[in-house]
Amino acid sequence: MTFSICVHEPYEDDDGEPQHRFGVAVTTRLAGVGTLCPFASENGAVATQSLVNVELGRRGLDYLADGLAVDDALEALLNADDGAANRQLHGVDADGSFVFSGEECKPWFGHHDGSDAVDGGYTVAGNLLTGEETVEAVADAYEAAAPAADAGPTRLDDGPAPLSARLVDALAAGHEAGGDKREELTVQSAALLVEDTEERAFDRAFTDLRVDATETPVADLRETHELAVQGHADAMERYEDAYEEDAMDETTE
Repeated sequence: MTFSICVHEPYEDDDGEPQHRFGVAVTTRLAGVGTLCPFASENGAVATQSLVNVELGRRGLDYLADGLAVDDALEALLNADDGAANRQLHGVDADGSFVFSGEECKPWFGHHDGSDAVDGGYTVAGNLLTGEETVEAVADAYEAAAPAADAGPTRLDDGPAPLSARLVDALAAGHEAGGDKREELTVQSAALLVEDTEERAFDRAFTDLRVDATETPVADLRETHELAVQGHADAMERYEDAYEEDAMDETTE
């Protein structure tokens, strides 16, 4: 019922320390996909779809936090799932990737593992699509925008676009290539989630976004993301010192 992408990108922070970021984005011709399919933490990113089992995502992150490799974690969960033939499950961690499409998923279905194509790695999967070209378009769009190995962390004002923006671009490419084939279903949704290993004084406002019910999910997610980026920048410009000093009660505007 959907297509999604999971991404891992290693980078160095401003102090030259190695870090990792993980992202996942998804869209479908049903409402509320952000409540069901995308999962991410400082340890990895997972997407569960087709006949959705949200526990595969939740427990997948738990297993990664316990130190299991993503392929071992997700394969173990599928082995214990009586409905595995109807599932799609894929994800990445700092060391590898995993992709699975059960034989009873609804066509067109399939997946792509881009672990060897970029520094880090990514996976794409989809079902009930117009064809393979949707998955290929998502993969091509991400690869074209992926940062070089020495690009460093993405910032709001320089360098490559933030991963959150590039995830929206990847969804847009898949949507334009055909996307979900159920054109009779007009109510759609989209979501993105990005986490990283950096310690931050405050959360960024543009890394956990959902559009739950709309006829133009990717366009609306893009607009929401752009507004969230601008809102975050405005807040940091005006209140960053107060945030860092935990002195918001001293601000009057």
